[in-house]
Amino acid sequence: MSGPSPTPAHEQTRQRLLRAARQALRVLAVELGTPTEPGTPLFGSVQNPWLRRLPYLVAFGFAVSLLPTTITILGHDYGLNGGLAGALATAQTAPLLLAVTRPLQAWWVIFTADILCALALTGADGVAGRAWPWPPMVIVGYLALMVALSLRERSRTLIAVWLTTGVAGILFEPRTPDRSVGTWVLLFVLTGVVLMMGATLRERGDAQRKLIEQETISEAERARRTLLEERTRIARELHDVVAHHMSVITVQADSAPYRLSGLPREAEEEFGSIAATARESLAEMRRLLGVLRSEETERHGGPEKAPQPGIGMLPKLVEGTVRAGVPVELSLPEDRVPLEPAVDLSAYRIVQEALANVVRHAPGARTRVSVTTAADGSRLTVLVVNSPPPAPSAPLETTGTGHGLIGMRERVRLVDGSLDTGPLPDGGFRVAAQLPLSPPPAPAASLSPKDSGSV
Repeated sequence: MSGPSPTPAHEQTRQRLLRAARQALRVLAVELGTPTEPGTPLFGSVQNPWLRRLPYLVAFGFAVSLLPTTITILGHDYGLNGGLAGALATAQTAPLLLAVTRPLQAWWVIFTADILCALALTGADGVAGRAWPWPPMVIVGYLALMVALSLRERSRTLIAVWLTTGVAGILFEPRTPDRSVGTWVLLFVLTGVVLMMGATLRERGDAQRKLIEQETISEAERARRTLLEERTRIARELHDVVAHHMSVITVQADSAPYRLSGLPREAEEEFGSIAATARESLAEMRRLLGVLRSEETERHGGPEKAPQPGIGMLPKLVEGTVRAGVPVELSLPEDRVPLEPAVDLSAYRIVQEALANVVRHAPGARTRVSVTTAADGSRLTVLVVNSPPPAPSAPLETTGTGHGLIGMRERVRLVDGSLDTGPLPDGGFRVAAQLPLSPPPAPAASLSPKDSGSV
């Protein structure tokens, strides 16, 4: 009579177990076949060169010491054929050198060699009374491999290696030769301990690296926050002090003709000029405050969409300098020269800063401003030369920070030009800039939106 047929519940349970087993085998195959960072040596990111070489030295020491020992023990003690013992010993020890850069691939080679060695020892004459299926030198080499594996691979891969090692020992248990000493439990336990310790050290090192990276990021954020706070403070002071006084000057200059009766026509024009200059300064101040207060505004083209000044506005600039008591002669190209925005702006700012320096340090000195283009149309030359100041006059400032010249050099550098500044033998000063008419696109794009005023 045939036995009872399985019930539907038992059949469903068996199918679920089979599906779970297939899923486990699939996961196991994926984990054992997907190495982490293949080719990257252990300790490769360490700064100390001796520590970077340490894994190679350790692997070489294990391979050199275990190879002859394994050949001797397999051939002399276990009674294996000399050629077979040499081949197995080489396959079990030489891949330790590969474990420095590809530990998972080395494990495949060594584990396969260990399995073949255990099968070969099954019929050997010297197994009685000796360790099987894993001889002592196999255990030592395998544990050394586990150290390299635990320092590189993820936890799921380590668990898969550990379980595979245990399953192999369990499968060998029914084939244990008579009077041999079983070592599969010992290797299974030691493998788990070594893998756990190595994984713990690796995770601790990863945590320390992440902490250092986080501290670096935090330090950068603190520096950025400090910079933004300082920029906000400067903007607030500029708004509270400078902008307020400029507004007062503008109001007083505009209202002077109405408050003071009998002013000459020249005085009214002078007050009007003072008011116009103050309003221009306030517009420059608003652009500067917008840049200081908001990086996003600066990144998207500046707080205002007003056109930037260029050499076409130099006559107005020179006119204001002449009213300040500095006789200035201006020479511009007869024909309108099409300029890149960055070059046009840089030329204006260089002249502006040079004239401001003349007003501060050499009031009353005769000054010549010349803007010319080369015959081949390749560059623009900006020249500002002033003579020594008149003897009776004293400079408004006897010392300077040098920021003006630094700003000039930075503007010239951004458009790939050159700048030559220095005193003249007669006591005057010379500023000469060579600006290419076709600057590199990157500097030109980065300068124009960020400009917020004279340097």
